[in-house]
Amino acid sequence: HPVNMGKLTLGLDGLKPCTPYGVMKMLDRYDIATTGKKAVVVGRSNIVGKPMALMLAASGPRGNATVTVCHSRTRDLVGECLSADILVAAIGRAKFITADMVKEGAVVVDVGMNRDENGKLCGDCDYEGLKGKVSAMTPVPGGVGPMTIAMLLVNTVKAYKAHLGM
Repeated sequence: HPVNMGKLTLGLDGLKPCTPYGVMKMLDRYDIATTGKKAVVVGRSNIVGKPMALMLAASGPRGNATVTVCHSRTRDLVGECLSADILVAAIGRAKFITADMVKEGAVVVDVGMNRDENGKLCGDCDYEGLKGKVSAMTPVPGGVGPMTIAMLLVNTVKAYKAHLGM
């Protein structure tokens, strides 16, 4: 909702977009530092890309990253991705992010949900090609998706409590 997006932009309390909220909880749970890190978000959607960038850049223990938002028409997308300590792939293209686009030891968060040429579920990253090169990476399926659902439940409880005046 535009009000919640405004609150997120201003750093005020409100309901957060579930997928980026889940990503931030994952980074926290696995103690992945973001302060001072270069984060690149590939995708500029209003429900994932833009709020993800805001959350990573926000002041706080799991924020304070320097964030670049890229998209399919970004000049030198490979170079931008290679500069990332934390790469969030949310572009909506199967296996779009390949090993030559990711630096050694980067943290990769794959938000994508696609089907490959065989009809099998896959993310925006070439998971097999990135194994062994990155320090951490979310799988698809089973990575960010369950966190999105969990954060939907968190938001539901928060909204209900606000409705009751709690």
